[in-house]
Amino acid sequence: MKLALTLGALMALTAPTLALANGCSHDRRVMTCAEGMKLDISSGTCVPDATA
Repeated sequence: MKLALTLGALMALTAPTLALANGCSHDRRVMTCAEGMKLDISSGTCVPDATA
């Protein structure tokens, strides 16, 4: 009985933490390029800006 209660309490305490960690968007990053460069979306790299 004590083991089940302890495990239940542990799960209740850790579940919100794990849910919040899963919801973060760490995989989304903003790419910025140096001055005179622009982002080429197809290649995902910075290329010289022809209008600069």
